[in-house]
Amino acid sequence: MSTFSLSCCAETLFTELPIAERVQKIAGLGFLPELWDWTKHDIDALVATGVEFSSMTGYIEGDFIENKDKLIATIHESVAVAKRLGVPRLNLHGTGLDNKGLPVNPRPIVSGRDWLQAYKTLSEIAQIGADNNVMFVLENLNRKVDHPGVPFATAEDVYTLISEVNHPNLKMMLDLYHQQIDEGNLIESLTRYLPHIGEIQVADVPGRQEPSTGEMNYPAISAHLENIGYQGVIGFEGFPESDSELALTRFRNAFSQKK
Repeated sequence: MSTFSLSCCAETLFTELPIAERVQKIAGLGFLPELWDWTKHDIDALVATGVEFSSMTGYIEGDFIENKDKLIATIHESVAVAKRLGVPRLNLHGTGLDNKGLPVNPRPIVSGRDWLQAYKTLSEIAQIGADNNVMFVLENLNRKVDHPGVPFATAEDVYTLISEVNHPNLKMMLDLYHQQIDEGNLIESLTRYLPHIGEIQVADVPGRQEPSTGEMNYPAISAHLENIGYQGVIGFEGFPESDSELALTRFRNAFSQKK
C-alpha cells in the first residue's frame, strides 16, 4: 500500500453543493479538501464541519517585488484563518492572480534584482511559517496556456528559489499539470526536487481533468514517487471530465491512498 495521502480541490468538484457540504462530501470519500480564496467562504461554517484540510491559498493580494508589504499583511490574515481551520500548508504564487488566473502584475522579464527581492521576501515568509507552525508552499504555474506573464513560474524557477532559501517551513507546491505544459521531464525532476517538495498537485494534459483523460502516464509517475520515497500529499487540482465521483475514482486508481 502506498504512503501517499490524497487530496482534491473543493473549488472544482461537487460544485452543485454549498462549500461546507462539499468539503464534507470530499472528506467522506476519503480525501483531504483543498481551498483556493478563503475570503469567498464562510469560515465559521467550514470550522464547524470538523474536516481535516490539506492546503489553502496563503495570501489575498500582493507580490514578492512591488507589493511585498501588502503580501506580508495578507499572509498574516491567511495564517489566522489557517489556524482556525487547521490547514497545514499555505499556497503562494509568483504574483497575485485575478479571477481568470492571470497575473495582476505581469512580469514576463525578471531581472536579477527581482530574483534577489523574491529571495528576501520568501525568507521572511519562511520565518512567518516557523513562528506559526505552518508550511508555505510556492506553486509553479504554466505560462503557455493558463497563466501568461507570471514571474518565477516554472518548476525550475520555484526550485531555484526554494532551494536557495532552504527552510523547512518553505517548500514547493509542485504542480505536474503545469510542469508538463511548460517543461516536461517530470520523472528526472521529481528525483531532484524531492527534498524541497511540500505537496504535489496533479491533473491531466490537455484539459486539466483527472488522471487517465489525457497524455500523462500517472501510474508511472506514482511508481517513481514510491521508488524515490515520497510520502507526502498528492492533490487533484483539476476539473472532472463528467462526474466528480468518477473523477476521484480515476484519481485514486492512479495513486494508492494512505491508510
